[in-house]
Amino acid sequence: MSGEPGGRIFFSNVRRSLEIEDEIRLTSVGVDIGSSTSHLVFSRLVLERLDNRYVVSERKVVHESEVLLTPYSGDATIDAAELGRFIERQYQLAAVDPKAIDTGALILTGVAVRRSNARAIGELFASQAGKFVSVSAGDALEATLAAFGSGACARSIRESARVMNVDIGGGTSKIAVCEAGEIADLTAVDVGARIVSFDTEGRLARIEEAGRRFAAEVGLLLEIGGKPDARRLNAMVERMADRLFEAVSQRALDAGTAALLRLHPLRSGRKPDVVSFSGGISEYIYGREDRAFGDLGPALARAILARFKTWGPRIEPSDEGIRATVIGASQYTIQVSGSTIFVAPQTVLPLKNVPVVTPSLPLEAETLAMEAISESVGAALRRLDLDSGERAVALCYRWKGSATYARLDAFCRGIAAGLANVLKRGLPLILVGDGDVGGLIGIHCREETRLSNPIVSIDGIVLKEFDFIDIGALLETSGAVPVVIKSLVFPAQG
Repeated sequence: MSGEPGGRIFFSNVRRSLEIEDEIRLTSVGVDIGSSTSHLVFSRLVLERLDNRYVVSERKVVHESEVLLTPYSGDATIDAAELGRFIERQYQLAAVDPKAIDTGALILTGVAVRRSNARAIGELFASQAGKFVSVSAGDALEATLAAFGSGACARSIRESARVMNVDIGGGTSKIAVCEAGEIADLTAVDVGARIVSFDTEGRLARIEEAGRRFAAEVGLLLEIGGKPDARRLNAMVERMADRLFEAVSQRALDAGTAALLRLHPLRSGRKPDVVSFSGGISEYIYGREDRAFGDLGPALARAILARFKTWGPRIEPSDEGIRATVIGASQYTIQVSGSTIFVAPQTVLPLKNVPVVTPSLPLEAETLAMEAISESVGAALRRLDLDSGERAVALCYRWKGSATYARLDAFCRGIAAGLANVLKRGLPLILVGDGDVGGLIGIHCREETRLSNPIVSIDGIVLKEFDFIDIGALLETSGAVPVVIKSLVFPAQG
């Protein structure tokens, strides 16, 4: 993006001013590169002006790519050259010039996020880097993305139901429970179709650590190049389904199941009303795929479905299966902050691709509890796999009540404590409010809590979880800042 005098925001490749157009049309691409499969989705977005921001009024998928088994040149090293050829071919099949892409999202999951892989994959998109929101999705975020992408969250609103989405991929299974359009609970388990994989002759080609663990449980000998005993291999698949079902349906877990968890276990033992499936295995569960791809997919799908059919909740088809975690597109919207803001030093701006967290902050009481605010911030960071503090985040809040010294002090100290991992790395404190207290809060953080980090405290902006934002430099004419909002758009939200 580039700025012009007067604060107008332009798409750099086509020089379109958002201030003078009531409708913007964009070409978008979502790219999902995972441990097992990689694929792309191309979309056309129409944005219309709504007051001082643009919202998506139409989203049309124009091309869904082929699904590639993610290529490896070593045990955990993705073959970037082959992946690059695949991506180039998909652009050709979609009849889209990479230079014509306005925006997009790149999701890296599983082994794709490892340093050597991420660097090689990043180079594939280097020419478009400024246009993409990049998400390294850990288990919690991937579970959340799958719940939204599968339509489970939308269904929980539409049917006023408790909906569980089970996303079963090649390496892991992610479980999310949705209520009223929100994620109420989630976990992840080391159960997946490609924890072992085979060549065309049925010989073992690859073994993950979870594969060795399950094989040991049933006495199955696994050797690269060997053909496993069919009876014991089937017993292994049944054990995998048992472990996954236990993690989904029981509060008290067997030690073997607990050892497979990648996140905390589900907190509530209450059954969902509805279960949906996504991920590669869902294609077998719903009968949309019958081919085998040298892994445990078909057998694992049958075993899992058999257990869920006896559980009680009704099983419904998901809106998306293998593509559920592909982010449909990034939507550009533009807002301008209020003038009661605090930025110090001004050189900290501009900021790009900052993920937004929206903790449920307890701000109703006259006396605010610093510890409760800190805990809420920590929970929001963990939900989006941002708790390591490796990147700056924009914390969005809705201020309630008066702005007395005591309330401001508890708020600022609670926020600083919740963001401790971010701040100790010297990253900026970025606060975004919807009211008009941004300046007061920024000054309090600097003068009273003695926070030495760069501070960006702005207001008059409405954000939501899954947004990413760019914050531009201060506008000399108004003292405000332009904010470009990139919202992750999920298909079929109803």
